[in-house]
Amino acid sequence: MFTGLVQAVGRLQWVSDYQVQIHCPGATLAQIAVGDSIAVDGVCLTVEKILPQGFIASASPETLRRTTLGNQATLGAKVNLEASLRVGDKLGGHFVTGHVDGTGCLQSRLETASSWEMSFTATAPVSRYVVSKGSIAVNGISLTVADCDPEGTWFKAAVIPHSFATTNLQDLQPGSCVNLEGDLLGKYAEKILRLGNPPPPSHNLPESQPDAGITPGFLAEHGFL
Repeated sequence: MFTGLVQAVGRLQWVSDYQVQIHCPGATLAQIAVGDSIAVDGVCLTVEKILPQGFIASASPETLRRTTLGNQATLGAKVNLEASLRVGDKLGGHFVTGHVDGTGCLQSRLETASSWEMSFTATAPVSRYVVSKGSIAVNGISLTVADCDPEGTWFKAAVIPHSFATTNLQDLQPGSCVNLEGDLLGKYAEKILRLGNPPPPSHNLPESQPDAGITPGFLAEHGFL
């Protein structure tokens, strides 16, 4: 589990036989150990070997297929790094699992007086979780959706100068691909609504007041829609 607050920026050196090597010099993520989980551009990987200037981790064929790590064009590119959340750590972003839903592309970026406005496209696996004022992880960075189209295939986020300067967002150009992960809460809500939530049999409820479970009407009544 991660928070989407990037701790360091490394460099993707190579991808071979479902392994990736990350160049991460100096004291960057100095506390990592074999077996630890590291989010690499938002992709949760397990450290298998510590190197003097980085680490090696394995990536499944599914991971390489679904994320930008399998794109040879990303070799040598900067990648955002975040160590997994530990008990007692501050929760400053939102819950990020490191299980990327799909990819998107930077459409445009505009510098304003107080932030960078960045617009992205999103593919179908993640677009349904894109909602205005909701959370989304872009290359592992916790961002808030400022605006989006009804389908979620396009969204805009405001990036503060600190996040822009300390992550690989500053290197993105229109057309650059990014990893996207939708809000975890949205995924559970979607499944509950899709499958329904039939209550267990109860003899305490009058027949005229059945428990309908969680429905769109229930969520709207309680301020969730």
